[in-house]
Amino acid sequence: MAHPGEIDLLVYPDECDAFGHLNQASFLSLFERARWEMLVRGPGMDVFTRAGAWPAVRKTTIDYHAAAFPGDVLRFHQALTHHGRTSFTMRQTARRTRDDAPIATAEFVFVCINHDGRPVPVPVEFGDFMHARPGPGGAQRMIVNGVSLAVDVVGDGPAVLFVHGYPFNRGIWNDQLERLDGYRRIAPDLRGMGESDAPDLGYGMGTYAADLAALLDALGAEDAVLCGLSMGGYVAFEFLRRWRSRVRGLILIDTRAEADSAEARRARDASAALARESGAEAVADAMLPKVLSDTTRQRSPEAVARLRGIMAATPVAGLVGALAAMRDRPDSTGLLPTLAGLPTLVIVGQEDTLTPPDAARRMAGAIPGARLAVVDGAAHVPPLERPHETTALIRDFLRLVG
Repeated sequence: MAHPGEIDLLVYPDECDAFGHLNQASFLSLFERARWEMLVRGPGMDVFTRAGAWPAVRKTTIDYHAAAFPGDVLRFHQALTHHGRTSFTMRQTARRTRDDAPIATAEFVFVCINHDGRPVPVPVEFGDFMHARPGPGGAQRMIVNGVSLAVDVVGDGPAVLFVHGYPFNRGIWNDQLERLDGYRRIAPDLRGMGESDAPDLGYGMGTYAADLAALLDALGAEDAVLCGLSMGGYVAFEFLRRWRSRVRGLILIDTRAEADSAEARRARDASAALARESGAEAVADAMLPKVLSDTTRQRSPEAVARLRGIMAATPVAGLVGALAAMRDRPDSTGLLPTLAGLPTLVIVGQEDTLTPPDAARRMAGAIPGARLAVVDGAAHVPPLERPHETTALIRDFLRLVG
């Protein structure tokens, strides 16, 4: 069944100019009609007025790709590309149904106002409807910055945002999502990974961080405890540079603050070449011995199989994009001393060779007041290798943060 955000509309002769083309004014009318039809099929045409709000158009941009003629059926697709507190941006595309040809793309920026013309919050019911697109694994779908992210949101209470590493997905946090009662646990698949969209372009630590900020906006979370593993830690550092006020606490797991060395950058490029030539399974086979401890490989074959499956399912575009983002990330060592006053927990696997315990100790020592915890029997993925122990460490830390 088509998503309610897709609306088919017929082009009539009175909407066309003297040459028989659908004219620009009529295009605007059709885009608007598609939006209202979408609401009729969903929360109702009065979803805004019920909340004492009205969506006023602030800005419109339209690209015309091809002509449409009387009798053409155009399929309009609506998606949120930004969801703020009082404003939202909707991208609409029109394609001809008989040949799927792109006809026009439009982006509308709306500000919700009351009867006095003052900005008011976007109705929650509208946001919930626009974001409610279940993924193949049952996750919520959230449109942020033009990309659809798969995200698990579990429980109520203070928000904890879990950011996985490369080339993983939100599945590494299953134990934490299940057991950390009393908190609102938010675990997305980063763009290019898991069940999220994997565009060919548009990767970088700044982009990942902006996606997370927009995700918090869409979920109505003003702030969160930020928990990043490996590459997720790099994303956390970038998030702190831009939105420090939104971070109530910081958990860094098997990550580092330093930028890549020249040798490490060459290794990233070699991994990207492997991904392009041989696919995600080759990357998974190359990485598996490096990220799991000997203890895990010997005693937990189910964890080994699970992590390999996660890595092998990563889209190649996401692998290549993440590798470039890690290669080009800035050095964050200078950021560490500035985190005074921010409750911070550094966790590292005792058998981690990629980000070893000594490196974690140095990082924790550079962050004023940070605590260090070493997980026995784990290497680079403690939340999956030693889930109960890792969850207990996180729970104790969250209690201190409040």
